[in-house]
Amino acid sequence: MSKRLLSKGILCFLGLILTASSLLAQGAGDTTILDDYKVNPGDIINVSVWKEDGLTSDVLIRPDGKFSFPLAGDIEARGKSVEQIREILSQRLSRYIPDLVVSVTVLQVSGNRVYIIGQVSRPGEIVVNPQIDIMQALSMAGGTTPFADANSIKILRRTQQGLITIPFNYGEVEKGKRLEQNIMLKAGDVVVVP
Repeated sequence: MSKRLLSKGILCFLGLILTASSLLAQGAGDTTILDDYKVNPGDIINVSVWKEDGLTSDVLIRPDGKFSFPLAGDIEARGKSVEQIREILSQRLSRYIPDLVVSVTVLQVSGNRVYIIGQVSRPGEIVVNPQIDIMQALSMAGGTTPFADANSIKILRRTQQGLITIPFNYGEVEKGKRLEQNIMLKAGDVVVVP
């Protein structure tokens, strides 16, 4: 009797391990969430140059997407990862400092905001840390009100080509259909719930 229970327990355990490894393998190809964070205006980063006390400071990314740093001048940071910013700083500072070691860290992601307006319980801005999708944003806004037309939600996004509208049908996603429309929001997106 105890051998039978032990063998069932082992089989259940092996089944759990196989299921978990299968789910991990499926998620491994999805890099949407794993992408490096891209810096936005309003974010605060820390730049530190090893053994150079005068070259260590917290820096605010200006509304134009740039920041100033001694000996390096203005650096375009908007849309760049921390590693890209570190490489630019290293390149510019290497003219003045031999054996340079630069580190850059994000301290505050206040520039990574989306806005929700219309028929939600708590309209306003949401700091997204680092990324959220539409359903998560609606949840953070307290959900839709009873008067909302949740199947006609629109996301307004600024691109290089101008302002675009992305439709979102809450009812379909809620039923598990057309899940691809539950996209990750980008900094500056406006979710309009009529």
